[in-house]
Amino acid sequence: MSEEIIKSAIELFRDGDLEGAVKELEEKTKSNSDVAMVHHTYAEFANMLNTEQQDDIVPGGKIMMSYKKAMQLDEENVEYIADFASFALECRRVPVAVKEFQRYAKKLEIEDIPIDDVLYQASRNLVDAIEVMDPSRKAPTVQPWLKQALQWAVGGLGFTEQEAIEVLQNQD
Repeated sequence: MSEEIIKSAIELFRDGDLEGAVKELEEKTKSNSDVAMVHHTYAEFANMLNTEQQDDIVPGGKIMMSYKKAMQLDEENVEYIADFASFALECRRVPVAVKEFQRYAKKLEIEDIPIDDVLYQASRNLVDAIEVMDPSRKAPTVQPWLKQALQWAVGGLGFTEQEAIEVLQNQD
C-alpha cells in the first residue's frame, strides 16, 4: 500500500524531475501523515535535492523532522535509523548521529548481523566530522566518538577489537 502512495513521485524522480518529486511527496506527507515510507522518501529526496542544488532548497530541520517522523512510525526499520543518522552526521550533529548509529548497531547485534557497510562508512564520516571540529583529535569531547568510529571500522573489516590488537601487535 505504501509503495502505491509514492509511486507517482518515484516516477517523477526516474524521469529526472527531483524537484517535482519532492513537491509531490511534501503534499503526500500531509495527506498520509501516518505512513512512514512517505516521510522517509520525502526526507531522502529532499536531501538529494539540496545536495544536487548545493543549496538548502528544503530546510535541513524539515528534512530531519521527516526522518524522525518515519522512525516514530516504523521503529523497527533499520534503514530509517541509518539514513537519519547519516543525515545528522552530514549536518554535523555528531552527538545525535552517534546515538542513532549506536541504536542501529544494537539492532544489528540483536538480529545477529555483523557490522555492515553502513557503520563502516559512518566510521569514516565520523572521523571526518571530528577532524573538522578538532584537527588534533585530542579534545575530551571527541574521544568517545573517535573510539566508536574505530570500533565500527575494525568491525567493518571483520575483526573484533581484540583480534585487531593482536594483528597490529604481531611484528612478523
